[in-house]
Amino acid sequence: MSPLHLSLLDVVSIHLNREGLDRLKWRDFQNGLLMARLAKEGDAELVLYRIESDQPLLFLRHEHLGGEAYLVLSGRVEDEFGAYQAGDYVYLQEQSIHKPRAAGGTVILVLWPKGVRVVE
Repeated sequence: MSPLHLSLLDVVSIHLNREGLDRLKWRDFQNGLLMARLAKEGDAELVLYRIESDQPLLFLRHEHLGGEAYLVLSGRVEDEFGAYQAGDYVYLQEQSIHKPRAAGGTVILVLWPKGVRVVE
């Protein structure tokens, strides 16, 4: 099933504070992907993904146990369902599975209500 997708640029503007981003505690996956956990309570997590690689980066194929909501803050991300750019909000339903890809300059704010699980 396709995700809910809409652009918020008609009602909001997005400005990233690069100095603020640099002060976050980033987990470096050593492939151009960094993740900063902003909040965690139980299974729910709010994270930022930052893609620095100029080469297209493929995320692992994964399932969202309780769905996933994300906002593209900069750059562009694609998956099997479409392509999303800065200002786009995407919601994937429970048990949704996808394998996104993105390249350098992309920052994504992600909410996982019940966590995420890698699938083969």
